[in-house]
Amino acid sequence: MKRKNVIIIGAAGRDFHNFNTFYRDNEAYNVVAFTAAQIPDIDGRKYPSELAGELYPEGIPIYAQEELPELIKKLDVDECVFSYSDVSYEEVMGVGAICNAAGANFTLLGPKSTMLKSNKPVISVCAVRTGTGKSQTSRKIIETLMEHGIKVIAIRHPMPYGDLNAQRVQRFATVEDLQKHNCTIEEMEEYEPHVARGNIIYAGVDYADILEAAENDPDGCDVIVWDGGNNDFSFIEPDLAVTVLDPHRPGHELKYYPGEVCLRTTDVAIINKVDSAKEENIKIVENNIKLANPNSTIIKAESTIKVDDPEIIKGKRVLIVEDGPTLTHGEMKLGAGTVAAERIGVEEIVDPRPYAVGSLVDTFGKYTHIGNVLPAMGYGEKQLKDLEATINNTECDAVIIGTPIDLSRVITINKPHTRVHYDLHEVEGPNLDEILEDFMKKHQLK
Repeated sequence: MKRKNVIIIGAAGRDFHNFNTFYRDNEAYNVVAFTAAQIPDIDGRKYPSELAGELYPEGIPIYAQEELPELIKKLDVDECVFSYSDVSYEEVMGVGAICNAAGANFTLLGPKSTMLKSNKPVISVCAVRTGTGKSQTSRKIIETLMEHGIKVIAIRHPMPYGDLNAQRVQRFATVEDLQKHNCTIEEMEEYEPHVARGNIIYAGVDYADILEAAENDPDGCDVIVWDGGNNDFSFIEPDLAVTVLDPHRPGHELKYYPGEVCLRTTDVAIINKVDSAKEENIKIVENNIKLANPNSTIIKAESTIKVDDPEIIKGKRVLIVEDGPTLTHGEMKLGAGTVAAERIGVEEIVDPRPYAVGSLVDTFGKYTHIGNVLPAMGYGEKQLKDLEATINNTECDAVIIGTPIDLSRVITINKPHTRVHYDLHEVEGPNLDEILEDFMKKHQLK
């Protein structure tokens, strides 16, 4: 029987995982290409033969998604597999229409085909959109478990933007490990808060190998915590599924892929940021949870904000630097830095757009909703230099760093700056301590 020619449409994450779990050793299919979107400079490379397996001795080429219609015809493609996250249903089906019009079927792989099974108890932390507060939720869960003497290993959704072979399995236990693996800002934002708190986190490309390494970590492993990315569902089958929702974007929980999958399969639904959202928007989100997953446990939580040195920004003209993905494909206009500015009382939020250089000009051009805050883009050395130059060019009194890492550690900022921290605090419904207590008893961890 002729093998079906397949293109996997992705953004250096779910796409590779879908290939590894479903297609790599499947002789019914022939993956002829990956296409890449969202991540700069990833197209034009190859998924290496060492990762691709025996059926692909030459590896698999990666093209820009813009080439998709031509590739379908040129490579006689039977099926296109949509494999990236945090996209509106309109955008998903727009890609589907392109595939169908060019002559290919359009496929979405679900959890049953792609989830790995661990021999350890697993908690997954996912979200309905980028920037909901998923990471602070993961941190709280991990800290709670560690307080009970439980050895927790975190596994993070992939962000392999460099040498894919070298990134097959990555273990981060110290800040120095971030440098060793040449992490981008986006990677550091996710990994550093974990290692700073003393827990180990894994990431990379081949999650079967990553899971095995985590289960057998030299420091021990009692529980795996899946720290999700974007709004993707877990790569590992959870024993307890937690999903975070954002009342600043009410209704998005039913309009974005695959966030609704996370909502419909979750055990615990956390409505975060209730301290800064409108009551009517909180109600919309709560009603949608009850509609999509009436058996889930609902928790309402605040994203509590702390500023290292409020005096640096109080009454001043400030530049706000926010988490990049939250502003870009997360479609937010504000983040923790903006909330901090409003609460402390700054004189003015300075618009960075007139001062933007290089790739930041392109970012503002592409994501026109962003407005007068600066996304911390840093997928590579060039973007990092552009970010530094844009910050230093901006005429302001001080800088608010609303990113999960201290930017001043990786770039030089030539003006006073202070950092914003944010944590999860439950205010209504059962708290995570109670839920984790039940989880520990169920899995005989106490």
